[in-house]
This record gives sequence, C-alpha cells and structure tokens, in this order.
Amino acid sequence: MSTREAFAELRASRELLGNLTLRELRGKYKRTALGWGWSLLNPLAMMATYSVVFSVLLKVEPPVGKDGLSSYPLFLLCGLLPWTFVSNTISAGMESLLANANLIKKTWFRREILVVSTVLSFLVSFATEMAVLTVAFLVFGAMVLPWLPAAVLVMALLAVFVTGLALLLSVLNVYFRDARYLVSIGLQLWFYATPILYPIQLVRGADLPGWVVSAYTANPLVGFIESLRDLLYVQRVPPLGTLTYLVVVSAASLALGAWAFSRLEGRLAEEL
Repeated sequence: MSTREAFAELRASRELLGNLTLRELRGKYKRTALGWGWSLLNPLAMMATYSVVFSVLLKVEPPVGKDGLSSYPLFLLCGLLPWTFVSNTISAGMESLLANANLIKKTWFRREILVVSTVLSFLVSFATEMAVLTVAFLVFGAMVLPWLPAAVLVMALLAVFVTGLALLLSVLNVYFRDARYLVSIGLQLWFYATPILYPIQLVRGADLPGWVVSAYTANPLVGFIESLRDLLYVQRVPPLGTLTYLVVVSAASLALGAWAFSRLEGRLAEEL
C-alpha cells in the first residue's frame, strides 16, 4: 500500500480516531481529585524546582526579551512545555500498540490510529498549557498575541515531528522490548542536550570545537524551542533557515515513521 493510500484510509477512519483520542483524554486523569489540573500542576512544579536550582542557586541569567522582560520562569516554560509534550508523547506513543494488544488481535483497522490518537491527546494538553503560558506573558506585560499564529505553526510542526518518532518507536517496541529502556536513557540525554534549563548562548559562547556546536544545533528540539522562545519571549521572527530546517526534519520524521510502521506492521498481531 502506498503512503497516499494509507493517509486516505486514515482520513476515512477519522471517526475512530476521534473516539480513541477522546478515550485517551478521558482516561488520562480518570478518578483523580484534580483531574486536568495535573496537566498544569506537573509542569508548574518542575518549573518551581528548576527555577530555584538554576536561577537562585546557580545564578543562570535568562536573556532579555521584548521591553526588557527578564523572567527565568517564563524563559524556562518556553522550553519545558514543548519538552514535556515530546517526552510524554514518545513514552506513551511507543507503548500504545502493546497497551491495545487485545484490540489489535480482535479486529482489523489502521494500527497507526492508536499512535496518532495518543499524540493528539497529548497535543490537547500541550495546547492547554501553552494557553496558560500565554496568559502568564500577558500578566507580565508581554503582548504575545500577534505572535501566537506563528507559535501555533511551530507547535504543529513539532506534533508532526513527534508523530513520526512515535510511529517508529511504537512498532520497534513490539519486536524489540528493550527499546523502551534505551529510549528512557536517550530521553534523559536529549533533555540536557537541549537548551531547556539554560540559554543557548552558554553553548555558543563556550570554548568548544566547531563541530560540537554544529552537532548540538542540529538537534531538532533546539530549533523548535528556540523558535518558540523567539516568538513568545523575545517577540521576533525566528531565522528563516531554522524554520526551513524544522519543516524538512518534521516531514522526514513523519515519512520515516510511516515507512517503518508499514514495513513492520504485518506481524503485529502475532508478535503481540
């Protein structure tokens, strides 16, 4: 089946996709006291912890934004919220096939829907958190509203990028059960190799070989997070080269994930 036919079948199954996404959303905080409040409380708790360690104890200074804005918590959330979306989506997405093994064995449908519904459920949480962050910027006097459409486009590209990774890892996790442990280690390394807790200027200003800096900036999350910070914190248009790179890497991630999934999904029911 061609990629075009696969996407056509996915569009035809949009009702199933919607139902599975709603199931993920309803089940995420089922029978908890705070419910969706945990979606906001978790990143806020992380922000408070990292702010004390890096801003108060280690004296990390955030860059100065529009109209003299200098707030480490706002600077941090611009990176922490996208990272949380990526990390949670990859972790849950790669387990989505195993978690729905009984459903896969009982009936046939596009298996990609299970992964995509997981991505969409976390995308809703991500959008909610970014809306709260927008309100926080407005409270601090930063008029970010004109920059929101561009920020939404960057968020959409990030969702495409992480969907490709989730498709790839979900099907690999069925055949190679060690994948989850390798990914867990990889996410820890990826977190610190991305300018979430610290300004990217610390890396560019360090006495490092040029190839190390080039490899560092090739990390797609560097481009995604710095673009969101440019739009919301600094309030300027990200470099055209960065935006072009994000489009290319997102398309490549989705294409690779879809290709790998189509090649390996044939024996999913037997492996599960």
